[in-house]
Amino acid sequence: MAVKIRLKRMGKIRTPFYRIVIADSRTKRDGRVIEEIGTYNPKADPSIINVDGERAQYWLGVGAQPTEAVAALLKITGDIGGKNTMKFADEKRSKEDIFQEALKELHNEPKADATTKKAAAAKKAAAKADEAPKADEAKAEEPKADEAKAEEPKAEELKAEELKAEEPKAEEPKADEASADEAKA
Repeated sequence: MAVKIRLKRMGKIRTPFYRIVIADSRTKRDGRVIEEIGTYNPKADPSIINVDGERAQYWLGVGAQPTEAVAALLKITGDIGGKNTMKFADEKRSKEDIFQEALKELHNEPKADATTKKAAAAKKAAAKADEAPKADEAKAEEPKADEAKAEEPKAEELKAEELKAEEPKAEEPKADEASADEAKA
C-alpha cells in the first residue's frame, strides 16, 4: 500500500482550511484517512501551520511520500531540511492590557489637559478672557462704522426728497387727461 502525506480540504467555498493527513494514495482527496498530523490555514496573515513533528518524522521514516504542497509546508516548519523558517504573527494585546496602558497615560498627563468638568469650565473661562481684549479692540473700531451710518441717512433723505419731487410730475399728466376729457364732453 502506497501511503501519502497530503492535504485534506476543509472550510467554506472561499475560505479554505486544510488538514495535513496520512492517507492511502488510492483514496479520494477528502476521503478516509489513516491519521491527522496537523493543520494549515492559508487565509490567516501570516499563514498558520501546525504540524506534529514527531508523527511527521515517523511517517516519513516508514516510507510515506509527501505531496509537493505538504513538502513545502514541512520545509517551512523545519521537519524536512532541518531549518525552521516559519514566521509568527505578533501577539495580540488583551483588552485589559490596552485599558491599563490608557489609564497610565491618563494619569501621566499634565493637569492643564485634564478633561474633568471643572477643568473644561476653567479652559472656557480662560478662552473668554483671551477674547475680551479682542472684543474691546473691535468696540473701539465700531464708532468709525457708526460715523459711516450717520452719513447714510443723509443719502436716504435725498432719495426721499427726489421721490417727493417726482410725485407731482406723476399727478400733472392726470390733470391733463382730466382737462382733455372735459374738452371732449
